[in-house]
Amino acid sequence: MTRILLFVVFSALLGILQSCSSSLELPEPSTLAVSPLVSVTSGLSIQPSIERKTISEMDSSATISLALVGDIMLGTDYPENVLADDDGISLLQAMTPYLQDADIAFGNLEGVLMDGGEPRKACRDPDNCYLFRSPSRYVSYLREAGFDVMSLANNHARDFGEDGRTMSMSVLASAGIRHSGRQGDVASWVVKGRRVALIAFAPFIGSHDFLDIELARQQVHELSQTHDIVLVSMHAGAEGLDALHVVNENEFYRGEDRGNSVEFAHAVIDSGADLVVGHGPHVPRALEYYKGRLIAYSLGNFCTFWGISVGETRGLAPVLRVNLDAHGQFLEGQIVSAMQVRPNGPVIDESHAAARLMAKLSQEDFPGSPLTISSYGLVQQERASSTSVASREIQ
Repeated sequence: MTRILLFVVFSALLGILQSCSSSLELPEPSTLAVSPLVSVTSGLSIQPSIERKTISEMDSSATISLALVGDIMLGTDYPENVLADDDGISLLQAMTPYLQDADIAFGNLEGVLMDGGEPRKACRDPDNCYLFRSPSRYVSYLREAGFDVMSLANNHARDFGEDGRTMSMSVLASAGIRHSGRQGDVASWVVKGRRVALIAFAPFIGSHDFLDIELARQQVHELSQTHDIVLVSMHAGAEGLDALHVVNENEFYRGEDRGNSVEFAHAVIDSGADLVVGHGPHVPRALEYYKGRLIAYSLGNFCTFWGISVGETRGLAPVLRVNLDAHGQFLEGQIVSAMQVRPNGPVIDESHAAARLMAKLSQEDFPGSPLTISSYGLVQQERASSTSVASREIQ
């Protein structure tokens, strides 16, 4: 009798467990769903990625390759049609092989991707004021060239107001290209099992504020807590042929405060950034190796079809190829020298003018740096630094 009672009780319990298990859907252990918008305390809205892998799935030895370029403006149809004869199809083709095979390809998009619309930018000096509006169909050229993420933090991102930047964001997203620039807009995705973030700063209205270094520290620190690699873009510094050198002080252009690039770059790396890429001066600038991380202070003009001078060093269009280890530390790089030859886009420069200039500037602006740049653009450390990672205490 006792055995019968035990059997009945056991059967009843088993039935209850089976009914419970059939009503629960447990997530796969290898993935973690990501909500469409993930908010952190500083108000950042992180763009979604497809999945988030567990630590056990990450390849700790994975090298992440990047291809970084400066300013891009593929032509404008405002106030008059100044577009390439072939509608821009060939502008990026010569450099596509140097972008497509990177894990991450980045550029700074000047102007808006927009069909129609009226400008919102007020020009104080019409003789030195340009408005850039590229047709939205031009996003296909960026996608085909291999771009993964773009900065929309610059002085032309709002040529057609915030509505124009919103349209650029939408057009880029429709082509699968991520973006950052507007306050709260951060790109976040997974590369080789590593969670990557890119946040873009500029000293202009509506962008992540380059001039507020303490806020930038906080934003980068928060991203470093939820991401394995944090990339920072900065649009800063004076402009033109006299702005080749990096100076550790505030820079101004036409009376406008463009901030201190050195102070900012060091501050965000101290707070958890793994690479800082600069643009804005319209000329290439030095590279700096800081606490195991790489800073590119300006990559100049990459493909600017009209309205931005490409005379002399302003026409140099380097592609900075960088390898980072799985923790974001700089391993090695290559400056692929190119130059703009209008009315065409950038083409390879066999004289390596960009590499030679950036090597010279890096030596002059950061003497004693362990970074070496060969005459053909190979970027290396003179000696391995065993203290590089340990010396960086996230603040």
